[in-house]
Amino acid sequence: MMKPVEQEGSPQLKYRKDYAPPSYLVERIELRFEIGVESTLVEASSQICRAAHASSETPLVLDGENLELLTVEVDGQRLESDAFVQDRESLTIAKVPDRFVLETKVLIYPKTNKELSGLYQSGGMYCSQCEAEGFRRITFHLDRPDVMSLYSTTIVADPKSCSVLLSNGNLVDSGELDDGRKWVRWDDPYKKPSYLFALVAGNLVCQSDMFTTRSGREVRLEVWVEPENIDKCAHALTSLKRAMKWDEETFGLEYDLDIYMIVAVRDFNMGAMENKGLNIFNSKYVLAKRETATDQDYEDIEGVIGHEYFHNWTGNRVTCRDWFQLTLKEGLTVFRDQLFTAAMHSAAVKRIADVRLLRTVQFEEDAGPMTHPIRPEAYIAMDNFYTSTVYIKGAEVVRMYFTLLGETGFRKGMDLYFERHDGQAVTCDDFLATMADANARDLSKLAVWYGQPGTPTVSVEQEYSPDKQQYKLTFTQSREDIPGYGAYEPCLIPCRLALLGSNGRCLPLKMAKDSDVPTERILEIKDKQESFVFENIDEKPIVSLFRDFSAPVKCSVSRTQEELAFLFGHDSDLFGRWDAGQTLASQIIVDLTHDLSATPDPRFIEAYGRMLEDPQLDPAIRSLAMVLPALRQLAQLVQPVDPSVVFAAREKLLLTIAQAHEARLVDIWEQHASPTMADRKVRHVALSLLCELGDSHHAKAWHLFQGAKNMTDSKAALSCLVNIRAYDAEKALSIFYDQWKADPLVLDKWFAIQATSKAEGTYERVVKLREHHQFDLSNPNRVRSLVGTFAMNMPHFHRLDGLGYQFLGDQIAALHSANPQLAARLVVVLNGWRRYEVRRAQLMKAQLERLAGLENLAKDVFEVIQRSLHQAEEKEEGKE
Repeated sequence: MMKPVEQEGSPQLKYRKDYAPPSYLVERIELRFEIGVESTLVEASSQICRAAHASSETPLVLDGENLELLTVEVDGQRLESDAFVQDRESLTIAKVPDRFVLETKVLIYPKTNKELSGLYQSGGMYCSQCEAEGFRRITFHLDRPDVMSLYSTTIVADPKSCSVLLSNGNLVDSGELDDGRKWVRWDDPYKKPSYLFALVAGNLVCQSDMFTTRSGREVRLEVWVEPENIDKCAHALTSLKRAMKWDEETFGLEYDLDIYMIVAVRDFNMGAMENKGLNIFNSKYVLAKRETATDQDYEDIEGVIGHEYFHNWTGNRVTCRDWFQLTLKEGLTVFRDQLFTAAMHSAAVKRIADVRLLRTVQFEEDAGPMTHPIRPEAYIAMDNFYTSTVYIKGAEVVRMYFTLLGETGFRKGMDLYFERHDGQAVTCDDFLATMADANARDLSKLAVWYGQPGTPTVSVEQEYSPDKQQYKLTFTQSREDIPGYGAYEPCLIPCRLALLGSNGRCLPLKMAKDSDVPTERILEIKDKQESFVFENIDEKPIVSLFRDFSAPVKCSVSRTQEELAFLFGHDSDLFGRWDAGQTLASQIIVDLTHDLSATPDPRFIEAYGRMLEDPQLDPAIRSLAMVLPALRQLAQLVQPVDPSVVFAAREKLLLTIAQAHEARLVDIWEQHASPTMADRKVRHVALSLLCELGDSHHAKAWHLFQGAKNMTDSKAALSCLVNIRAYDAEKALSIFYDQWKADPLVLDKWFAIQATSKAEGTYERVVKLREHHQFDLSNPNRVRSLVGTFAMNMPHFHRLDGLGYQFLGDQIAALHSANPQLAARLVVVLNGWRRYEVRRAQLMKAQLERLAGLENLAKDVFEVIQRSLHQAEEKEEGKE
């Protein structure tokens, strides 16, 4: 764990161990917003009481940032300036009664709020973002998740600019003032923390539908968008209805208000926000029609719509006590949205996609300076801990409960969780306790996952005795030392496994004293080293380990190329089959990094061909198996990393595959022209491989682009043309731009396709695009599409001259004061500098040091930079 920074005046760490319950509670808050062109007046009337444990001498300290205070009243008496103290982050009143009404009036300035936190303007729309600590930028309040209150919100605005006024709960009243302004009042009947408050005002239009709950209640569903987007709402509404029905059927959870609203916003730092009854979404995760959104966009929208809806119970009705417990709501809800997507589509495809993301992004995070447990122990800026660890690894920890307890046991635990904690702010320990109590199980070893960072490695040794017909597996769990954390503590690791015979079938798994003999088992590994013996095994088996990725670990087991090729072709677990192919490909690419002149192992090329020919393989699974491991994942396997060599090794294997299987790839291209998502996936992968072979197949990409009737085909074809710098790539880019220049989300794709290209000249192209009149540094989607995407482009971002790093540093320097949250996420790209070869490492570090020297560095950016530079010092100290 990072040490506190000793610089005077620098931001300081907050520790989980220092948590204390609030000294005051806000029972009810009545808000009134008068929205003006330049400023907004916010009046807040809060019914506050002193907590039972608090002393009568305890002052009232309210959070508040960037607020222009006009008046403060306690029980109707206006306070003079000497009765309170206001600083940059708080308002303190030394003397208050045990129970009182606090009234404040403040001015805020949404028009100039570029941090996109609190109340801000996006285009002509006003919208709020309060998680994690944005409500304090709206009014003074106890802005912490364990203070839950009833909210009533009145909004007043000119109907010419804000004809629609929305907030949480149910609309209970509305009217018009004498001056022509419109007003509405919304009441939320459920207590909530301030981070779930929401407000939207603007000239919007709505597409609506109805949903009948299982108890017979009618719920109105509304998707609010800017008028030009009204034709892109149908999929969001369909996804919402599917999520509501699935949650009722799977977890018995019914929606609890009369209305459920979604608003699409152009400028949004995150994906979406689950505000009670009024979800505010990045427009990327709402707007879709076939001409403008890809198949992946459709699936992402469905998943994010589901995620935010599922938060109504796992996050809103039961919320987290403090921000250190964020994975309680996010890890659990990600797991729920994963189950939902798996139920709506292919479970195997979803599982592979989730694991690929975990290994590429979260394993990298676990190995870097921002490593932290799924329940962090300390932070400076909470926004920095909305991470893949908290979300994705957190979901994997929840999945281990599901694996260990089974579907029925997990549901019992969830039922008890809501029975015990509905309406409460609780902890990860509370969740573990309900799961254990509901199933009468000792799950204490799972608690280790919450407090221990890093990715465990499980080493597996095999021993087969033909005479005794016994097969023995010995598991040893470990983890690399992490500066600032203690020695690794063994945790509970479920390993789902099977043994495959020479015919590819699963063998009976008999153990001592068994009455039932299954062909698949879940072994519970609890100690540093444990052994398991299987009997009546009449041939040496090939073991299929961590089937369906039953634990978020790295598995180290000695396997021959033949064994991996066998699993790649025969494992009945589709995840295991895919994983064997990825492992084999990774080994070959790593070997090529040592000798680029070597020939890739022909056994893999042959196995790849058998996979292409397998008539039983679903096209969607085949498309995943055809894709080689990502460069970011491969970079984790070599050290020091030379990006140009890793890229060249992967390219060589791609070319070898394409040359060896050209005819079959052409067959796939021709045979999968039907308009299904699975066929499009496999067809596009085949096209990308064929384009590796040169001009002979470029025409396929051009014809696909010209004839595309959906964005999936159009984007895939354009990507191929730009990637290989085909002679007609510029023409295609121009056609695409002219057609879609008025659609921001499609234009994001245009920027991203160019930023991710592996063709020569990509850096120069990106620098030029940065000056394009459609590039907007204040729009997070546009920044991510160009700057963020380019930073993931291994061959061009990691130029030997360091210009890629300098370009990124320039954008962070331009962003850090206006949008520190977005800037901090871009800094993370430089955090892996220690893993690279010396010249690149020094250039990346130089950019971090340059950024560290900026004046008035936002705490979000400060924390990421300090952790990156500081962990390097800790590692060096550890060597002495």
